Amino acid sequence: MPIRFVAVIAIVALLAGCGGRPIGVMTPTGQTVAGTTPVNLLVATTRAPSENAAVLFGGERGTGLKVDAVTVSIPPNANRKVGQVQWPKKLPPNPLKDFTTVAVEPIRSEAETRSWIGRHIQKDRRVLVFVHGFNNRYEESVYRFAQIVHDSGTDVVPVVFTWPSRASIFDYNYDKESTNYSRDALEEMLTRLAKDRSIGEVTVMAHSMGTWLAVEALRQMAIRNGRVDPKIGNVILAAPDLDVDVFSRQFASLGKTPPKFTLFVSQDDRALSLSRRISGNVDRLGQIDPSVEPYRSELEKAGITVLDLTKLQSGDRLNHGKFAESPEVVRLIGDRLIAGQTVTDSDVGLGEALGAVSIGAAQTVGTAASVVVSAPIAVFDPRTRENYGRQVERLGRSMENTVGSVGDTAGSVVDDQALQSSRVNCDAAANRNRAECRNR
Repeated sequence: MPIRFVAVIAIVALLAGCGGRPIGVMTPTGQTVAGTTPVNLLVATTRAPSENAAVLFGGERGTGLKVDAVTVSIPPNANRKVGQVQWPKKLPPNPLKDFTTVAVEPIRSEAETRSWIGRHIQKDRRVLVFVHGFNNRYEESVYRFAQIVHDSGTDVVPVVFTWPSRASIFDYNYDKESTNYSRDALEEMLTRLAKDRSIGEVTVMAHSMGTWLAVEALRQMAIRNGRVDPKIGNVILAAPDLDVDVFSRQFASLGKTPPKFTLFVSQDDRALSLSRRISGNVDRLGQIDPSVEPYRSELEKAGITVLDLTKLQSGDRLNHGKFAESPEVVRLIGDRLIAGQTVTDSDVGLGEALGAVSIGAAQTVGTAASVVVSAPIAVFDPRTRENYGRQVERLGRSMENTVGSVGDTAGSVVDDQALQSSRVNCDAAANRNRAECRNR
């Protein structure tokens, strides 16, 4: 076996070093235990139903949009850390220590959807829609958003839009096409929410690959209707796995009065470093440095707020999920961003750990190349071991002619110096005299 291919497998194995997680956590217990906190979610999906009722929906593509009302209970604060999803180590779960599915109720019509929203709408009449990222199971998107809603303390109607992800690092291309497959459904759902008279404002929050789906749905809405519906007032993109050139075109298509955009970026995001490496070395939006040109001046025109999380420490070894794991950031989401309020360093209260810079859409030189291997790697955890051997064998056969590219990709993950230099777009005229670019 070629040395470079072995290096890739070694990296994959390293990323798999997480504890086990049981399958089938969506079986409802039917009761809320005293001391726990219930979070009521509306979950819409374009996934196909699973044959396993305890899983509900798998990673294949379904027909139409299916909606369920799901209640998840959160353990007492004394038994958990803010920012963490505490998965059961065995089933049935212990609600005092584990996130637990309490209820699952199918929503079969638009009238039932409006009725559910009417029962859960708060006085501010806000809805928060969450679109998950690459490599996510159905239950992961549900539990992660329940954690964000609970820890942020925000008074919103929480809606999850979960698209067909096979939850495998070997299926990056399938996941990306699944976002395109789900674009019409997300646009339709956002349109229905905006037309609901009981709703005053809609905020869209998306992570990683889900940011592509979210921005594309809004772009499609703007092209179809001449603008994004004014009720959709705020868009939050966390670690956006978006080509900066493509995003600049998407943003320009949103019209003269686009929603207020907030970006969470981190230059030490290793998943986005790998994505950049295999995507033609064009900067990823979630990894830009908003304090340098050409981004600062060009993006400032669009009035987009960028929160730089580079200096924040998190338990995520890839630094790709800081927005959800940091107690300060999730509280910021609940206190300020959903309300569309301007954020500054003093508002955040993190000093140098978090920088807020108003920027706008940027353009850099270059075009996105086709993905060579299945990446970026968000998380390779034990769930993927179910078919790990088969996938590695399949990857080995398909990569016989791309070993060189794989070796370069492996180097981009292992070599910290390469990661540092990849943060600067040396093709941009403004950066060519920088030391990092002269030494390349």
